Amino acid sequence: MAAMTIAKAITAGLRRTLADDRKTLLMGEDIGALGGVYRVTEGLQAEFGADRVVDTPLAESGIIGTAIGLAMRGYRPICEIQFDGFVFPAFNQITTQLAKMHARTSGAIRTPVVVRIPYGGGIGSVEHHSESPEALFAHTAGLRIITPSNAHDAYWMIQQAVDSNDPVIVFEPKRRYWLKGEVDTERAGRDAFSAAVLREGTDATIVAYGPLVPVALAAAQAAEEDGHSVEVVDLRSISPIDFDTVTASVQKTGRLIVAHEAPTFGGIGGEIAARVSERAFLSLEAPVLRVGGFHMPYPIAKVEEQYLPDIDRILEALDRSLAY
Repeated sequence: MAAMTIAKAITAGLRRTLADDRKTLLMGEDIGALGGVYRVTEGLQAEFGADRVVDTPLAESGIIGTAIGLAMRGYRPICEIQFDGFVFPAFNQITTQLAKMHARTSGAIRTPVVVRIPYGGGIGSVEHHSESPEALFAHTAGLRIITPSNAHDAYWMIQQAVDSNDPVIVFEPKRRYWLKGEVDTERAGRDAFSAAVLREGTDATIVAYGPLVPVALAAAQAAEEDGHSVEVVDLRSISPIDFDTVTASVQKTGRLIVAHEAPTFGGIGGEIAARVSERAFLSLEAPVLRVGGFHMPYPIAKVEEQYLPDIDRILEALDRSLAY
């Protein structure tokens, strides 16, 4: 076991991947000599060389397009998008090429490309640096989408993403990069595309992912002090969603709150609410409630704390659910 931040756990996972497979390489803006804006790739270019840790031009579409070509030639590129809001110039390449190449060629061509995207708010940043665009990509068939909430998952999920023969987007919660945790470097545990029950409970279920998992756990702890037993499920995978784990939890507790930073309108929470209503309607004691960001452009840093879902907003939803 080793204590690492989420950022350093990703670094260690990338290092292990680069060492184990010479067909892997990293691509992105300022990831080489600088080590990336968040220093996630720090030291890797010095260790593995500039031909495997490649500083690219400021051209996200070019990064993804080049990665698709490399994947078709047998490589496993790992692309870093410097900030979440910068991914949109590459949206066309990801959704019309990367996601569809396998189906378009009837399985003849695979594109094992990993796209790393730091996402979410809470760091006091400027416009286009605090987006949560996961639902836009989840709607596109052919992409796998995962997001770690702790260091152990971060270490193993990045490696499992690279091992996948499908394109994988790894949304990394940037405000949790410095969150420390124990990492078992010998035992992966859970598959990257399954959910995890982090806390057992009987009165209600909170489903969260990425940056809101620590908030959900804190809300569950606060609820316990008021006499309520709350189960917390870390979704981990946004596409595919492990509905079996979520449904089993709801069948036990009878109530569900889904929390994410992205706006509730058109968000992942709506899909979970609909699916749980289909699969566990007779187990529900209250409507499925969603807690998320507001349907508006991400606000300026001065007021982002009013935008981001917090413990109080989750507890307020819990109170409404328990009142039924």
